[in-house]
Amino acid sequence: MQPVRKNFFSDPLFPFELVFRDQKQPLQELPEHLHDRYELVYVYEGQGTFLLNQMFYDMNEGDLFVIPGNTIHRAVPDENKPITSTAVFFMPQLLGIPLISETHSYLFAFEQAHKKMNYKIPIPLSHRAAIENELNRMQEEFTRQESGYRQAVCLHLNLLLLQVNRIIMHAIAAQPQTMPAGPAWVLDALHNLHKHHTDPGISLAYLADSACVSPAHLSRVFKQITGMSVTDYINARRIATAKELLLTTDESVDTISKRCGYESLPHFHRLFKRFTGATPGVYRRRQQTGPPGL
Repeated sequence: MQPVRKNFFSDPLFPFELVFRDQKQPLQELPEHLHDRYELVYVYEGQGTFLLNQMFYDMNEGDLFVIPGNTIHRAVPDENKPITSTAVFFMPQLLGIPLISETHSYLFAFEQAHKKMNYKIPIPLSHRAAIENELNRMQEEFTRQESGYRQAVCLHLNLLLLQVNRIIMHAIAAQPQTMPAGPAWVLDALHNLHKHHTDPGISLAYLADSACVSPAHLSRVFKQITGMSVTDYINARRIATAKELLLTTDESVDTISKRCGYESLPHFHRLFKRFTGATPGVYRRRQQTGPPGL
């Protein structure tokens, strides 16, 4: 069954939505779905299971799930111990721009989730009050909608992500460095795709030939490790690059399509809409408009 694309009906100029301290019931949850917005899910209490990018995670008190845009996911709360959680949905343009001297990215948590293929962050007990405080402040501002509330919501969102990123950085620093799981040739293929995903010649056959394995074997092992087929992985990387180019350059959609490895503009349009829910032109206009008052 194809995943459902979740739609949002909030102000398109302020792409932010908060579902605050909501008790989840199994029959009320969406089936496997995805959306263009980034999402944070913080669990206050209860138990359940989270399906994220074809991987299952236990849901417990203090867990935070970081869900990059267009990631297929589904929550399955326990019937006897239902989950109470807050979900935050936002688009990256709401985030602050770090100072030139800073290398910090507010999306660090999402970047790490995608890189490590691990979307769950157990929040230490000593940090939970601070995380919950930022969620409370966003809810207050979003509910009251006093003058400057959009700016205030964005500031608290930035602070929330900054705290989450620091938790991850501390955890990384405390752990010994280990090599990712998987055969070396799969890791080489991932590195190859990371560097050359916009090359029109990159394909399953090319990667299999480079790894000296059959296309079927590479395809099977690649999906076991990444949760995605080679073709879907290439397209996801290309569309992510296209989104960045649409927002950071004035190049035409046709030029961006070619730069991302697509020789057919209609094919690029179809794939872009499949991953983002909008055509490239509409996506660029929506994202560059920006929320008022920021």
